[in-house]
Amino acid sequence: MRRSSNEGPRRVIHVASGREWRGGQNQVFLLARELSRRPDSVPQLIITGAGTLLAERLTQSRLPTRTVGWNIGLSPPALAAAIAEARREPALLHAHDAHSLTLAGLAAQLTGTPFIVTRRVIFPLRRAGLWTRAERVIAVSGAVRDQLVKDGVARDRIVLVHSGIDLDVVRGVSPGRIRKELGLPEAGALVVSTGALDRDKAPDLLLDAARELAERFPPLHWALAGEGPLDSALRARLDASKLQARVSLVGRLEPHDSLRLIAAADVYATSTRAEGLGTAILEAMALGTPVVATSAGGVPELLANGAGIQVSPDDTSALAAGVARLLTDERARLACITAATARVEGFTARAMADGVRAVYRSLGL
Repeated sequence: MRRSSNEGPRRVIHVASGREWRGGQNQVFLLARELSRRPDSVPQLIITGAGTLLAERLTQSRLPTRTVGWNIGLSPPALAAAIAEARREPALLHAHDAHSLTLAGLAAQLTGTPFIVTRRVIFPLRRAGLWTRAERVIAVSGAVRDQLVKDGVARDRIVLVHSGIDLDVVRGVSPGRIRKELGLPEAGALVVSTGALDRDKAPDLLLDAARELAERFPPLHWALAGEGPLDSALRARLDASKLQARVSLVGRLEPHDSLRLIAAADVYATSTRAEGLGTAILEAMALGTPVVATSAGGVPELLANGAGIQVSPDDTSALAAGVARLLTDERARLACITAATARVEGFTARAMADGVRAVYRSLGL
């Protein structure tokens, strides 16, 4: 049973698996940190997987963290921790991914604790279930919100809060000697893409774009950073092509090195077919690296007002043409950078925390 209204929540319990370090995990870290800095800060605790980069960064920042064994999606230790913490005192459970939602939803039912959830991806829900029972669902983009409505979540339960980045930290990053460190050519133009090597990110389209531009831009090099199920297939395709000297698959990078690589780029390119929002695009915008991206999911919300070149998903020729334009048309390049520099100011970690804090406040916290 839900606790009585006069026994409202006094702290927030974040539940986030943190098993991989991607944009979503960084958002959990930034949210907890920014909430702790606010004058109206509320007590919070983050339950996450032991030994993860998220747990490490939370601990380094001295944010209250309870780590548990989280080797499978529906972790019994994580569920036990959520139940124990929810019973300790009135709280609000905040789930940050689909597995965490199941655990937070179960803990909520067993303890009478209200719960909310953040949705960061554009994919249709497999089952509406707990998504429709949450007090609020935070969508990181209008595109994610619209998909949730299609999947049966009531619009009045959904709150749009864009993801954000730490502008000061990102803008303070310099490339240094990242090209040399990664074995990339130190001269000539560089196109960079970061992200998972999977079907939805469609990194194979970047190889096709590289082939289209090979003769026109002989010194041009492409660096794809990330790992995923398409890694072996991409390497085999690259070995069978004539692009070995033009494209480097540099693997997974630490977050700071990923920023350094983006800072070293002449163009940031992404060929994704599905994107909740795209914080790597925000990082490129903040670093002054012009962006060519597919208009998938929430990407148009970032690149509005000329903040980047948008192309249709799966249109390799348009992607290649966008890269070529930014390499040859200085006026277009400067226009994109100028627009992006202004637009990224609206996508900060502080603004994201403001939006989430307003959601908490609406639920009595």
